[in-house]
Amino acid sequence: MNKTAKEAVDFVNSLKDKVAGSTDEVVVCVPYVCIPGVLEAAECSNIKVAAQNMHWEEKGAYTGEVSGLMLSDMGVEYVILGHSERRQYFAETNETVNKKAHAAFKYGLKPIICVGESLAQREQGVTEDLIRYQVKIALLGLSCEQVEKTVIAYEPIWAIGTGKTATIEQADEVCGIIRDTVKHLYGEETSEVVRIQYGGSVNAANASQLFNMVNIDGGLVGGASLKIDEFEKIVNFTR
Repeated sequence: MNKTAKEAVDFVNSLKDKVAGSTDEVVVCVPYVCIPGVLEAAECSNIKVAAQNMHWEEKGAYTGEVSGLMLSDMGVEYVILGHSERRQYFAETNETVNKKAHAAFKYGLKPIICVGESLAQREQGVTEDLIRYQVKIALLGLSCEQVEKTVIAYEPIWAIGTGKTATIEQADEVCGIIRDTVKHLYGEETSEVVRIQYGGSVNAANASQLFNMVNIDGGLVGGASLKIDEFEKIVNFTR
């Protein structure tokens, strides 16, 4: 929940030239009220636009919610589902994430599905079981073709906004668990195509190490993405 509509437009206008040469996909995930202006600002650039959440129904008595149809109609391409803050503060569950994933594909949106464990869960040694369960329920009923278009982001709750970061090896290990789960569900080919990101306090200093790990295909960047220079360095980590 950052930036007014004008601030978001100014941000994207400033970002465009800085990331224009990137061979990686750049996506900005903005609040609903910022989407129209950001879509216009990002036009004719390599920046794509995502919403931060959506409802699974097309329309109805769900005051305050936004549907996949509404997002798709505006030209949004991606949508974040099941972010840890949505789970923690707004009662998001694995089951609602799955319903939203199906709705996203119904309306031509690509879901960025978030999974991750708390510090207590990691300390109790249930990280692998929990991550596999979250992935299995989130993807339930999706086809191979749909999963191949899905982004799955591992965001350890204990490393978000705390300044703590999972070690490179910890991040890659859990992303490997996600990939292995997809492999068991959908086969090796799909598991190699699906994009798996790391999303725990990614910054300019650790981006290169993280993104060069075998199971990490990119980052779901939080606070660092609010700073133009920092985000530019993350996007252009190979330069």
